[in-house]
Amino acid sequence: MSAVLWLLIALPLGAGAVLALTGPRRNRLVPAAGAAVAAVVLGAAIAAAVTRPAASAPLFAGMEAGLAVDGLSAVMVVTVAAVTLAVLVFATGEFAADENRGRFFGLMLLFAGAMLVTVTATTLPLLLMAWEVMGAASWALIGYRWRRPERAEAADVAFLTTRAADLGLYLAAGAAVAGGVGSLRLDALPNAASPWLHVATAGIVVAALGKSAQMPFSFWLSRAMQGPSPVSALLHSATMVAAGAYLLLRLVPLLDATRWAGPAVAWAGAVTALALGLVAVAQTDLKQLLAASTSAQIGFMVLAAGSGGVAGGTTQLVAHAATKSGLFLAAGAWLTALGTRQLPALRGAARRYRPVGAAFTVGALTLAGLPPLSLWAAKDEVLAAARTGGTALYAAGLAAAAVAAVYSVKAVRYVTRPLPETPQAGYDTEQRGTRRVARTASAPLFALTLAAAVLGVLALPGPASWLKRLVGARGEPSPAPWELGLSAGVAFAAAGLAWRCASGPAPVPRAAARAAHGWLYLEQAARTVVARPVLGLARTLAAFDDRVVDGAVRRTARGGLATARLARRLDDGVVDGAVRAVAASLRRLGRWARRPQTGLLHQYYAQAAVGFLVLVLIVLLVR
Repeated sequence: MSAVLWLLIALPLGAGAVLALTGPRRNRLVPAAGAAVAAVVLGAAIAAAVTRPAASAPLFAGMEAGLAVDGLSAVMVVTVAAVTLAVLVFATGEFAADENRGRFFGLMLLFAGAMLVTVTATTLPLLLMAWEVMGAASWALIGYRWRRPERAEAADVAFLTTRAADLGLYLAAGAAVAGGVGSLRLDALPNAASPWLHVATAGIVVAALGKSAQMPFSFWLSRAMQGPSPVSALLHSATMVAAGAYLLLRLVPLLDATRWAGPAVAWAGAVTALALGLVAVAQTDLKQLLAASTSAQIGFMVLAAGSGGVAGGTTQLVAHAATKSGLFLAAGAWLTALGTRQLPALRGAARRYRPVGAAFTVGALTLAGLPPLSLWAAKDEVLAAARTGGTALYAAGLAAAAVAAVYSVKAVRYVTRPLPETPQAGYDTEQRGTRRVARTASAPLFALTLAAAVLGVLALPGPASWLKRLVGARGEPSPAPWELGLSAGVAFAAAGLAWRCASGPAPVPRAAARAAHGWLYLEQAARTVVARPVLGLARTLAAFDDRVVDGAVRRTARGGLATARLARRLDDGVVDGAVRAVAASLRRLGRWARRPQTGLLHQYYAQAAVGFLVLVLIVLLVR
């Protein structure tokens, strides 16, 4: 059955590459072709989840490129494929007239294919390759409309931030090899020798937190909102940001092996869930609110991974994927129709476009964690695991759940209020609105909304036990009845407070509100603490290279030229002069030697006589 596995990853990657290169003449066929490919991929994902295939191929000496579908990756491949299909079906309407839709659908399939490789990879080198392709595809998708400079800059910021964190995977690979894990199999990483075990763990944690937009890397997700709404729907739900959380859930044994990594990851998730939830509360831009809520909701998955709650984190991941993709698609439908994403301007949007409004309302109430919707049960699974890490961790998670209810109900309150007298005054701030919702939007919105509402069954006793067996986490704790009641009470209380205060000013200091609205100034801090010192160091090294290294080379070259000129003078004045003097002397000797050669016999006789006389005198004198 390995053919199913190869089809699962080769089809989206191959078809994506082909569609991305499709010319404008065949663009009309691209949306339908992209959706058809996504449908086949979903079928392959379901088949792979049932049959659990595995495959491998030689990669490097002693290393293989391994792929396998086990319990956890079975859940992930179906989730990724289902969300991809829903998003691409929605995009067939939004991109019907886009002249570059071949590039868009191709990149989306490449993006999803890279995520499928990521969740099925069993060795670190293959995972790292897919990780890099996913980052590159996200850069191209965020900057899809690159002719607007702010969108190109946003793509660069998102890519460079995640790319900097991704270096942790390279560090982890090197440390694993140094620690004796030559195969680089993911399940063998906990066997690395100390201290390389700790180095590898730290590298993987940094890479995962960066990819999942956890603090302090969260700000890149705000910039990613410059991409088209279908990109946001896919990136914020089942791919990219979910990849880091998935990796931590996959490598819970590695976190446990170091002892320090589990608590550190759990607190990183809890702090992100709380802090970015407050950031979401302060937003007046709907997509920015949803982006901040993504970081916060992913924080619950990271909290679960740090607490050892693999089943709870998986439930949260699946339920959030359906919920958040539906919310982003609804926000995208309103952006296309009304040309704005500002909450005050979207007042009454749910009443004007009722199907989209109904889907958004159900999704937002699910995001709020209100019972009996899915994320209420999923959060309680996470909090049950967090309670094993201490009361403080549980309290932080519960507070983050209350904040989630606030920002979710705030969004619902805005879009469900009555239409103002002149609603058109706030429209068309982002783009020219069409004043209609594409017909292709309804089916994926309703499917995702239904999934968001009912996936909470995975937290019921029977399905929860099945899921724990599936992902190999049978001993995980389940929430007690009082925990379910407490979280429900907190969610309803926070939702009621948010409903009453949504239209009024926030009862917080203005400076705090500005900081939350600006995503805690995390990007400015990164520029100040990281980017500027690195650029300053680069400029210093460039100056050192120009003045010292290149200067030494130039001085050496000048010295060589001076030596060559001196050697030329010596050659011309001394060596060549000596040669010319010898030649002149030889010429004179030659002239002298020619003089006795007159051709007269008596002169030769006289010369011979003189020569004989000289020889006799020499003999006599020497004796």
